[in-house]
Amino acid sequence: MRTSLLFSLLLIVGSCTTKKERSWQWIQSIPLDEINPIGLTFTDEGLWLSDGDRNRLVLVDEEGQLLRTVDSLERPMHIASSGNTVYVPLYGNDLIAKISKKAIRALPLKDSLDAPAGVSVYGEEMAIADFYNHRILYSADGETYIPIGEEGKSEGQFYYPTDVQITEDRIWVADAYNNRIQVFTKDGRFVKALGADQKMNAATGIYVDAREVIVTDFENDRVLVLDHAGGLKQILAEGVEKPTDVVVHQEKLYIANYRNGSLQVLERQPD
Repeated sequence: MRTSLLFSLLLIVGSCTTKKERSWQWIQSIPLDEINPIGLTFTDEGLWLSDGDRNRLVLVDEEGQLLRTVDSLERPMHIASSGNTVYVPLYGNDLIAKISKKAIRALPLKDSLDAPAGVSVYGEEMAIADFYNHRILYSADGETYIPIGEEGKSEGQFYYPTDVQITEDRIWVADAYNNRIQVFTKDGRFVKALGADQKMNAATGIYVDAREVIVTDFENDRVLVLDHAGGLKQILAEGVEKPTDVVVHQEKLYIANYRNGSLQVLERQPD
């Protein structure tokens, strides 16, 4: 009897050991010289940041040193990339810019944007967070767009959407001043809302992978890590001041600190 009980306990312990979740642990802060980042994305060249206060896009190295600047952009916001092309929502002049090494051009859109705040690219697909129109524009082919949502507080409605991410079968939206994340199918049907129970105050930036939903809680100076069902996995607050965006690159999490002009860098660790 005792042997059987001991064997059962060992099985339970072994199962827990092999199925451990991994959590994020702070490793460093990278100061940025006169850069107050709003959005961030990686290309093969390095880390791009949108510096909306100075109307520019900047490329920095792993130490935060400036490598390249693209100036004269009207308040760039939450950016995205595909290959070495960076897509930039220009909040100040209602355009999406496509920036490569060779050229800068505005994407042709039939719909009129009103302060685009975020963009996501997934293959040929594109989604735009249309801030003052309280909606998302989604295109499966990069040419024809469908509107998703309208102003409001109910499910499927937005109150100033600020960031958006496309995954394989979903569209995830940082519904900033409804203080939640909303999830939709690619034909615009509401699926679920996440994070409303966490008492966020301005959900500004979002990153989604196969395991987690990571969202910046701007006014509360923290970043929340949720599972796909909305369960809270971790609160990240060390060194975080007015976070605007997050991205995971090579198993490291980068948090854009708008207030003090820095990046907080974390890596996955066993719980």
